[in-house]
This record gives sequence, C-alpha cells and structure tokens, in this order.
Amino acid sequence: MLTIKQKQLLDYLKLYYSKKNIFPTFDEMKKNLNIKSKSGIHKLLSSLEEKGFIKRLPHKARALMLNQEPDHKLFDNETEIPFLGRIAAGNPIEAITGSFEQISVPNYLINNTDEHFTLEVNGDSMIDEGIFDGDIVVIKKTNNALTGDIIVALIDDNEVTLKKFRSFKNSIALEPANKNYKTRIFGEGRVRVQGKLVGLIRKFK
Repeated sequence: MLTIKQKQLLDYLKLYYSKKNIFPTFDEMKKNLNIKSKSGIHKLLSSLEEKGFIKRLPHKARALMLNQEPDHKLFDNETEIPFLGRIAAGNPIEAITGSFEQISVPNYLINNTDEHFTLEVNGDSMIDEGIFDGDIVVIKKTNNALTGDIIVALIDDNEVTLKKFRSFKNSIALEPANKNYKTRIFGEGRVRVQGKLVGLIRKFK
C-alpha cells in the first residue's frame, strides 16, 4: 500500500525520468513534494525500495532504477482508486473537485463491483468514531444510505462533509462524533449522499 506522499514521489520520479532520462536530485524532490528535509525524502525512497517499486544503486548520485512491478506483487491484492482531495470532518468546506491522482487501497476494503474513491480527512468532528485529522477514508460511491451510516454529504450543491447520516420523515440529520460539534438538520432536497464510508487508512508520522 502506498501513502499519498509515496505515490507522489513515485509519479514524480517516473515523469522526471521520462523527460530527462535521469532522476531528480534530492533538492528537486524536496521542492516538488514540499518536504523540508532530505531525511524525509530518504525515508520515502527507502519505503518505495522496501515495497519493490524502485532500487537504489549505492555510491552513485541520482542512481535509481524503476521496477515495472514490485517483486512481491503488491498489485495482486491492491487496487488504485481516485484520490479526490480533502473533506471536512468539522465545518463543511467547498465541494470536492476532480483529481487525476490515484492511491493504492487493499482489496479487502473494497468490492470490485462497486465504484470507490478516497479522501483525506480535515478536522476532528468524527474522532469518537475513530476518524482523525489526516486519515484517508475509503468511500463507496452511492446515492443511498441507511440511518447510522457514515457518509459523504453534499449540502446545497456546494458544501461537502463527512458525517453520520440519520433520516427522518421530512428532514435529514448530519451528526458529528464529537461532543464539541452540533448535529445539523436539513430539509428535503438540501442533502445528497455522495458515498458511504467502507474503510480507513492511517499513516503515522
């Protein structure tokens, strides 16, 4: 499984090499990924090497090799699905915009007959459900939800948020999982379900 930063670095290495037939310097990698230290790049390269995506050649500058496929066949049990950016788990933010970025997700989190996407959580309103700021949530694309489901909700066609769904006769409630936030109630037609939470990926700093 690749983290977002690992995927960004791998894509950058491939693109850079395809254009210049040489790999970027550590400083170029730092600048492209907005990482402050060379040690951060070193850790990312080490993780890509451990997972079989690259091979580093010792004692040579810019000395890397790209593997066409990891030695241990990571993609046999993982699928790449769209990463659409950040979603508020607090006060709603602007609606999700399209993205061409992909992220590798273990197959056990998804059903290959359904369409899925991933989002990075921004906020703390779902912490009592074990969903924290910076987590990557895996969402099954659907327009339907049951009471108690954690959903991606589109509000008034321009705000999106991650909340627990409750349906009433003439209204929809979006519930946080943090006592510091209040449940919001919306009338008919104001909330559209964009997807349902099916998994979560956490990266530790």
